[in-house]
Amino acid sequence: MSTAVELLAAIEGVGRDAKRGGYSRHGFDRVELELREWFVGEAGRRGLAVEGDRNGNLWAWWGEPGVGAVVTGSHLDSVPGGGAFDGPLGVVSALSAVDMLRERGFAPAKPLALVVFAEEEGGRFGVPCLGSRLLSGAVDPEVARGLRDPDGVTLAEAVAGAGFDPARLGRDDDALAAIGTFVELHVEQGRGLIDLGAPVAVASSILAHGRWRFRFTGEGNHAGATLLGDRHDPMVPAAEMVLATRIAASEVDDARATVGRLVPNPGGTNVIPSSVDVWLDARGPDDASTRRVLGRIQELANDAVEREGCALTVTEESYGDTVHFDAGLRDRIAAALGGIPTLPTGAGHDAGVLAAQVPTAMLFVRNPTGVSHAPEEYAEPEDCESGVTALAAVLGQLAG
Repeated sequence: MSTAVELLAAIEGVGRDAKRGGYSRHGFDRVELELREWFVGEAGRRGLAVEGDRNGNLWAWWGEPGVGAVVTGSHLDSVPGGGAFDGPLGVVSALSAVDMLRERGFAPAKPLALVVFAEEEGGRFGVPCLGSRLLSGAVDPEVARGLRDPDGVTLAEAVAGAGFDPARLGRDDDALAAIGTFVELHVEQGRGLIDLGAPVAVASSILAHGRWRFRFTGEGNHAGATLLGDRHDPMVPAAEMVLATRIAASEVDDARATVGRLVPNPGGTNVIPSSVDVWLDARGPDDASTRRVLGRIQELANDAVEREGCALTVTEESYGDTVHFDAGLRDRIAAALGGIPTLPTGAGHDAGVLAAQVPTAMLFVRNPTGVSHAPEEYAEPEDCESGVTALAAVLGQLAG
């Protein structure tokens, strides 16, 4: 039996980012394709039959594929400079749980599958949970095919390069029908469990959240030859918009707003930019609160644009309303695991996307740092193994 920690160690050298620290593993790039090959190999060593679906997600079947399957898994891609656990912990725990169940002589009475979803973080093409959104019909496949990465490569080109047919991207009713229940294990992205003194929890809900691109346009010009009074500098309202995110989020209970990416064009040190793209991540307890934060940020940004004589366009790139995981499945899992804690999360997941289509649940493994989407993300080896034990118990009950 391979432990989750041993399996993580096997891929610890893949996709290290010397510039940012941590890992940069993005959908259908060279690094993520290497991790896919690793997963196919590990699944094959366990006698699992692997197939790719029409949206580039990988499925490894224990026994014959069929409808109403018990499915678990996560993703292998990361944010730029991300940690070692976000995504991969769910994948390696699924593999290790299969090992544990087999050692106990368990044989599933229902179809059981491990899944690796494509481009969950949106680190390359900008739309999070892209593989599960395409599968469930939550994103227009024509729009998805035209998504471009920072180098101008389209999603259609990337999936074709990985051996998938971009013309087939879109809602996959066969794959959806195969999922009877989906359980995703994930490292905790916060510090709820360290404060509770528990290694594992079951999820209750996900905050409403979305991504928007604010494009500020002005007049490109010379940094030294252009007087301050003659400028229409889009960086000025862009900077005010960044500050506005903190103001707007602080006005709404339990809301969060973040700017993690800002790109000026043309990007020269001695050049007043002609445009600046700013990406906003906004989250709140429900749709109304999230939209209220967005509206306030737009209001403040428009005021700044008017003062500088610039223009602003706002484009919604992705959005997901509040997710409440299947209460019956959640309570059944909590009871089966001895009454473990129930926690909400502010992070989006493939399980949250699928929740609108099939019964889903999530298990969280304690993160002592409380840090995620950064190199400091961590889970103790014993807590990782507690997660595997919990996942194996859940799979055994659901598929038994």
